[in-house]
Amino acid sequence: MRIDLPGHGAYTLRERTDWPVSASPAASRVAYAAAHVVADPLGDNTPGSPAAVDWDATLRFRHHLWAHGLRIADAMDTAQRNMGLDWAATAELIRRTAAEARTLGDPATLVSCGAGTDHAPDAADLDTITAAYAEQIETVQAAGAGVIVMASRQLARVATGPGDYHRVYGKLFGLAERPVILHWLGEMFDPQLAGYWGSRDVAAATESFLELVHAHAAAVDGVKVSLLDEEHEVRLRAALPEGVRLYTGDDFNYPSLIAGGSHALLGIFDAIAPAAAAALRELDAAEAGDEAARARYEAILAPTVPLSRKIFESPTYHYKTGIVFLSWLNGHQDAFAMVNGAQSARSLLHLAEVFRLADQAGLLADPELAVRRMSALLAVNGL
Repeated sequence: MRIDLPGHGAYTLRERTDWPVSASPAASRVAYAAAHVVADPLGDNTPGSPAAVDWDATLRFRHHLWAHGLRIADAMDTAQRNMGLDWAATAELIRRTAAEARTLGDPATLVSCGAGTDHAPDAADLDTITAAYAEQIETVQAAGAGVIVMASRQLARVATGPGDYHRVYGKLFGLAERPVILHWLGEMFDPQLAGYWGSRDVAAATESFLELVHAHAAAVDGVKVSLLDEEHEVRLRAALPEGVRLYTGDDFNYPSLIAGGSHALLGIFDAIAPAAAAALRELDAAEAGDEAARARYEAILAPTVPLSRKIFESPTYHYKTGIVFLSWLNGHQDAFAMVNGAQSARSLLHLAEVFRLADQAGLLADPELAVRRMSALLAVNGL
């Protein structure tokens, strides 16, 4: 099958890959896919408007992820928190996803949701920020989901040093009904989070972060680190208290980090779920003594890395566009539409390269459908 792709001319697709489907989770790693939301194509999702969500398609996609044995990290930056998904839609997403998870098992195991302060954008003091966090934590826990404590733009703006972060987070741990996941989101994902944990110097911020985690280790399931720095993550993982997981959020270097001992909480797993699940099963086999399985793990994930690096290229925070684009190509949603009009955040040449790299990784589930949809997008753009 062929298609004329901008920048590539006549491109011949590879044969379709039929990935195995198993709802059994990996045994050697805990793996979350950070999931996107599907916009209602007939809703007013122009920039600045309240999010209009296609709830049926959004929940179907979560069942797709669960069918591959992945846990879901919901209401995170992949779901366009702070980039179009307002709190009313976020709270509804949390309730609906947790309710769907309950039909399959324990919602607190199958889904964890982000709790932040984005519904209080003008919060100007630590007590108000703490109260905003508390409200969202209560929403997540009332739904039955696990809690991911997201980084707060408001706290980054108000805090004067590490002690302010420790004061706020220390109170939040007291509200948690079970251990939480802490999210350290780097400024490449959100420039307003520069200097998080009290310093723009990564070494100093890491010292503050580790002090907090060690002081509250019993309340921390794990830490999700999205700094795109492999060496830093390896050092941080080794410095964590026993029993506290490191969930990699490094969408550039995840194969080696996961193989080296990190767990996973990744936006790219939304797009590569079938391959990610298959690779994790090979890693299970490798750690159980199958000497050839490690090579199979690496062979599965290797072609996904160029795809991920393209989707997450600078400006990194626009990666959601590529995630949703692949969901549309693969038939998980009927329209290439996003809340806040974010489908326009990447160029046609960027999307054409995402198409090609997804094909090279065996991640076009139905090549004929993908070609039809890509061709329609090109036609709309005069090609």
